[in-house]
Amino acid sequence: MNRAAVLAGVGGFVPPRVVTNEELSRRLDTSDAWIRTRTGIAERRVVDAGTSTGDLAVEAGGRALKNAGADGADLVVVATTTPDRPCPATAPTVAARLGLAGVPAYDVAAVCSGFLYALQAGASAVTAGFADRVLVIGAESYSTILDPEDRTTSVIFGDGAGAVLLRAGQRTEPGAVLDVHLGSDGAMADLITVRGGGSEERSRGGTPRPENRYFRMDGKSVFFAAVRRMAESSRTVLARTGWEIEDVDRLVAHQANVRIIQAVAEQLGLPPERAVLNIERVGNTSAASIPLALADGLADGTLRQGDRVLLTAFGGGATWGSATLVWPGLPIG
Repeated sequence: MNRAAVLAGVGGFVPPRVVTNEELSRRLDTSDAWIRTRTGIAERRVVDAGTSTGDLAVEAGGRALKNAGADGADLVVVATTTPDRPCPATAPTVAARLGLAGVPAYDVAAVCSGFLYALQAGASAVTAGFADRVLVIGAESYSTILDPEDRTTSVIFGDGAGAVLLRAGQRTEPGAVLDVHLGSDGAMADLITVRGGGSEERSRGGTPRPENRYFRMDGKSVFFAAVRRMAESSRTVLARTGWEIEDVDRLVAHQANVRIIQAVAEQLGLPPERAVLNIERVGNTSAASIPLALADGLADGTLRQGDRVLLTAFGGGATWGSATLVWPGLPIG
């Protein structure tokens, strides 16, 4: 048997509170037209007080298990930039709340590429025989680390979670994770960062600078780096899979910015209508972005059984990655 990790279920969850562009424009120097033109975002979801990243992860993970008709998993991997606490990891608590206490569980920190890093970890655990079922979750509550006065980030990011269940199967099955390509460049660490709260700041002593607790991003530099790295990574994983670009039915890119997604499609020579988009309604949800798009694509019929799907993302670190799979037949609802 050519053992492989097979996508068996997906689930997504966003908090109920909607923050529209109009609401943001009442406290920031911006407008609905400005935000839509530059990002493609009309609204985003934000957690209420007392709701954590782990709460979102539990909801999405439970939905993925239900979608797969599964009663458990042998491993839980949570990708997040906004863990419930600096210590311990969020994943063990999520696993326990899902009734999976006792199974190994850990976090992955690769920012917007986090889900693909977690997917590779989960798929490798399956192919190595370490686990037969792996729950991979991307979850974020970015509203908790954004500077409310920073127009460049406050209009982009939203909160949410998405999850997939991987099961052991064969590479020839629909849903098999065919290949994953990952990369990083730490020289670009300052492009996307939260400078405070870690050992770098604490080891220097003195009074922490309040502004260092907030997320910061060099938007212009990120745009060009993201397009370049996502396109390069996509070409690499397609070549390793044995697909030509015209073989790709659906592009599920990290929902960073609609212009980035369009530019990546153009770089690859893919028609823009092949991109799966939900950024208009949820914004950039970082590590939750791709699995949320998969869940929405299943729900609205954009992703159909047999579609050859390319996943790709770029995030802080800098990190990037891509993956290929053939969409399986999953129940809707």
